[in-house]
Amino acid sequence: MIAYIVRRLLHAVPILVGVNLITFALFFFVNSPDDMARIHLGVKRVTPEAIAKWKEDRGFNRPLFYNAAAAGADKVADTIFFRHSVRLFAGDFGRSEDGRDIRREIFQRMWPSVAIALPTFAVGILVYITFAMLLAFFRGTYLDAWGVVACVGMMSVSTLFYVIGGQYLVSKLWHLVPISGYDAGGLHALKFLALPVIVGVVSGVGSSTRLYRSFFLEEIGKDYVRTARAKGLSEPRVLFRHVLGNALIPILTGVVVVIPLLFVGSLIMESFFGIPGLGSYTIDAITSQDFFVVRAMVFLGAVLYIVGLILTDISYSLADPRVRLE
Repeated sequence: MIAYIVRRLLHAVPILVGVNLITFALFFFVNSPDDMARIHLGVKRVTPEAIAKWKEDRGFNRPLFYNAAAAGADKVADTIFFRHSVRLFAGDFGRSEDGRDIRREIFQRMWPSVAIALPTFAVGILVYITFAMLLAFFRGTYLDAWGVVACVGMMSVSTLFYVIGGQYLVSKLWHLVPISGYDAGGLHALKFLALPVIVGVVSGVGSSTRLYRSFFLEEIGKDYVRTARAKGLSEPRVLFRHVLGNALIPILTGVVVVIPLLFVGSLIMESFFGIPGLGSYTIDAITSQDFFVVRAMVFLGAVLYIVGLILTDISYSLADPRVRLE
């Protein structure tokens, strides 16, 4: 197990380097450092001296990948990519365009993202599995048929519809919770978090319930289920004790990977509900062309996704004794 985890971590290094290369290319090949300087200086006619000063302050006055004028290892080390990317592996995210420490901003904004994503994740899993088991229990009936139709209809609707519809119905008409905003003050924050959590759960009911239902129906048709029924076990006991346990493998594939990404935040939810989390932080950085913040968030997302994949493989061996990591 330990050797497997070490190998996966070593394999993650070239993946992270590739992610950095792609992010770097999107910024510096589409827009040159001169173009970025003009965007951030905010004027149409900017002097070459101001552009040179802006590039020098941020270290963008060096070559991108190869410095032919340098000697020895500095040919690679004294470049924009090396200076702004290698330190990410040490957890040094640098500073944003407005001079704020990115690592401190990530730590502060992580908690609002978790406050929304964690309840949405926990309640969502419970609701999706319950609905899927209910449809599997009444398989072949009108309840199952109309349930599938409802799931297909819900998964065909954009998440923005649920967001805007929830804000209009719950906040504007019923005045139950604020339309947007966030307050970290204990139980008082529940009224700000209730609507985003409900919208997040409802928007995923269709696709997740239909997916989990297919997992359960696949297990129901296997020999061990027929054997359990032949022994006289009731249908609820067969479903919850045998089918649910054996269907955990495909469910864990999607569930465990999502857990690390809870810290990254939801771009749509946080933007529409005015929540100062990592999702809105990333959107603001993309809008303002803040390369340092975008690079840090993409790198963090890649790291967490790789961790999620490793946790998924480990969870396989815990959920199913037949699975062993050699």
